[in-house]
Amino acid sequence: MNNKICDMLGIEFPLVAFSHCRDVVAAVSRAGGMGVFGGVNCSPEMLEEELSWIDAHVDGKPYGLDIIVPNKVEGKGEQLDPEAVLASIPDEHKQFTNDILQRHGVDTGRIAGDIEAVRREQVAFTDNLRGGTAEAILEVAFRHPIGLIANALGIPPQVMLDMGKKHDVPVAALIGTRDHAMSQVAAGVDIIIAVGGEAGGHTGDISTMVLIPEVCNALAQIGDDTPVLAAGGIATGAQMAAAMAMGASGAWCGSVWLTTVEAETNPVVKEKMLAATSRDTVRARSRTGKPSRQLRSPWTDAWQAEGAPSPLPMPLQSLVAEPPLRVLDKLSQGDNQGARDLSTYWVGQGVGLMNEQMTAGQVVQGFKEDFLTAYERLAANLGE
Repeated sequence: MNNKICDMLGIEFPLVAFSHCRDVVAAVSRAGGMGVFGGVNCSPEMLEEELSWIDAHVDGKPYGLDIIVPNKVEGKGEQLDPEAVLASIPDEHKQFTNDILQRHGVDTGRIAGDIEAVRREQVAFTDNLRGGTAEAILEVAFRHPIGLIANALGIPPQVMLDMGKKHDVPVAALIGTRDHAMSQVAAGVDIIIAVGGEAGGHTGDISTMVLIPEVCNALAQIGDDTPVLAAGGIATGAQMAAAMAMGASGAWCGSVWLTTVEAETNPVVKEKMLAATSRDTVRARSRTGKPSRQLRSPWTDAWQAEGAPSPLPMPLQSLVAEPPLRVLDKLSQGDNQGARDLSTYWVGQGVGLMNEQMTAGQVVQGFKEDFLTAYERLAANLGE
């Protein structure tokens, strides 16, 4: 395609796929888009292993990396004692999660040790978010032939911008408002990823249909040609075409890959997603401490109910929610119905359009075909 994103990233089709699953990343890149690996949960050693695997399976095609170094996070820049971090979690919040499990027939006594073990593992995740491992992770990343690096939750750290320029790798940033986009452009990012409120995971509250033209128009008014990737609820090529008609240069999608054959999504959650409608998601702070959209379940309902404790600041809320949710993931794949009911994961409102399990390559092909059909539909309306 004659397209700035395609030229910048060296890809055939301006579809960028965010996924925590390396198999999805490689499959999308091989199919002509760009897979972007979500490495927020990786230590430098784990990231080295994951990127090495992608290098070996991407057939020389471009791929990218997404990490999170937020501007605002509890304890940012501090080196905290893991025991002190764990001790800072209120008993009220841990007891509340236990109560949810018990009400749904999950024996918390039997899994208490598992939850605490995961909680201790998660302390490393809080170090990533506070920026403690950012430079080490970036050093690993730029030892590999990545074609894009993206930062979520704020302006990329200066070291990321500097290393991107040094290695000629575009730096992208996720935004949810026009003002955020202007700040990112001023900071020197190469690609804006405008994420509408329909998106899964961390997201603002402005709809994609409004955010994309607002951002693109604002950039045009200042004579800035930074390309914009549209994100949020996009699960079809027709939606991608609509976003590009509003000024975007392509699409950034995450949720649509969660139900693919390659995705490592809990099979129970995959089934729920394939059966879900666009109304079966909720945007809440209860999973990470920042607003994020996830599949609705009795777990999310409990945190939204009157009397529920207020979510803690990021990253402490992750230490409350992630450990029991990870244990529930494993239990749900057995015969524990309560765990099956409670299981959830991040997903956008586009889940209502994700009704059939396909390979990641088939999804890319479907985007291409649907995009072309939408283009031809518009051309027919113009009498061309």
